[in-house]
Amino acid sequence: MTTNTEPTPELHSGFSSPGSTATPWHDVAEALDQAEIYWISTVRADGRPHVTPLPAMWLDGALHFGTGLEEQKGRNLTRDPHCVLTTGTNSYRHGLDVVVEGRAERVTDRGTLERLAQMWRSRLDWAYDVDDEGFRHRLDGQAPNVEAGTVVPVFAVRPVKVLSFARGEHFTQTRFRP
Repeated sequence: MTTNTEPTPELHSGFSSPGSTATPWHDVAEALDQAEIYWISTVRADGRPHVTPLPAMWLDGALHFGTGLEEQKGRNLTRDPHCVLTTGTNSYRHGLDVVVEGRAERVTDRGTLERLAQMWRSRLDWAYDVDDEGFRHRLDGQAPNVEAGTVVPVFAVRPVKVLSFARGEHFTQTRFRP
């Protein structure tokens, strides 16, 4: 689902209010772009789920995030790259929740990493340097308490399926596939 081609929305009438219409892709892409926090779901080696919040950036039709390979989600993704990222609100009567399914793949393209580092800096005040391994923490930002120079591998998840759940005047479930 690249930014150049909009996927076709499919309304799921069984989970939508009578008279509702599919959520336009533009609204979903805007929610992905504006979100500051996501929840990533991965699977542990023993089959148990692992869910944790993390910041991610929507760029060039993919969600991008960083994680250490020694972290639980990093270990899970190394073994099985399939994952789900979700974002939205915790309100029942209004909002738009988005679920993105795909495979996490390492990002090594320096140009993409530079663009992403700038996004992290401008949106979250997290300062990263870029090298062939991904990001490296700098001391002049608001990143979590880590040692400067720590490597942060960057991953991209290109959606294979996106679900959106709109709430308000009408409740709507929409599916998008590439």
